[in-house]
Amino acid sequence: MLTRDHWQKKIATLDPQTDWLEILRISSMHEFPWDTLQALSFALYRTYAVPSVGGLLDTTGEFTERAQKRYDDTSILLEEPLLKGFEHPDARTAIRRINQMHGAYEISNDDMRYVLCTFVATPIRWMDAYGYRPMMEQEKIATANYYRTLGRHMNIKDIPQTWQEFCAALDAYEAEHFAFDEGGRRVADATKDLMASFYPKPVRPLIDLFARSIMDQPLRAAFRYDAPPKPVELISRGALKLRGKVLSRMPARRRPKKAQDDRSFTYYKKTGVPPLAELGSFPKQAPGCPVSHAS
Repeated sequence: MLTRDHWQKKIATLDPQTDWLEILRISSMHEFPWDTLQALSFALYRTYAVPSVGGLLDTTGEFTERAQKRYDDTSILLEEPLLKGFEHPDARTAIRRINQMHGAYEISNDDMRYVLCTFVATPIRWMDAYGYRPMMEQEKIATANYYRTLGRHMNIKDIPQTWQEFCAALDAYEAEHFAFDEGGRRVADATKDLMASFYPKPVRPLIDLFARSIMDQPLRAAFRYDAPPKPVELISRGALKLRGKVLSRMPARRRPKKAQDDRSFTYYKKTGVPPLAELGSFPKQAPGCPVSHAS
């Protein structure tokens, strides 16, 4: 049995400028596996409130017609570089698949950079609010370094340098671009329905209230969601905080927990996960990987 601070002590011995991959693995798979999954899911959810992002996702039909498959494929493809490092052939295949899917559409660099910012800012803020402890500074720096590297592999330009810059860029972009879009609302509704399906049927009607309770007001306004009753919001947020306090008294996780280990990962439960090169969507207009790998 590991003491609760086992991995914190380990992280304290690592340099986030050089050991960022190891730090993020420990943080997301040992310290905060469930919280990281929720935070990254919520990060993607925020992007639907930008009409150019949410509207495009609606036109593909991937989130409204094949939500579970898209959820599982995204989890697998995004996790490969974290599991094996960016130079591993499987990680390269996963990133190539991501780039091929993105390359089929006219997506602005600003939107791509914003989505990348959500992957940095949202987990940091989630842990501050609901984790059993806030992220250590080493974890925040490592998170920024990891996603900056991912962004370079996706050919994203003008990537923020620090986690503070990632957070500031996210806030500025949302303040300027959050707005209602019917397509974005459909994607948000479909995703919310998917999240509800992860829980027993008797509690599924409560998931909508819970989801709206943990959304901030600008996000709710962008989707034109009604604010839940204040007591419901307080109870929902309080339940997450209580979970964090309970977890702080439990031993540290010995074995890493991957995204596929979560009960929400169901699409490939019977058939098994296909090769990485077969995951995701294959739009007819996809020209191939748009990023040069010569260097």
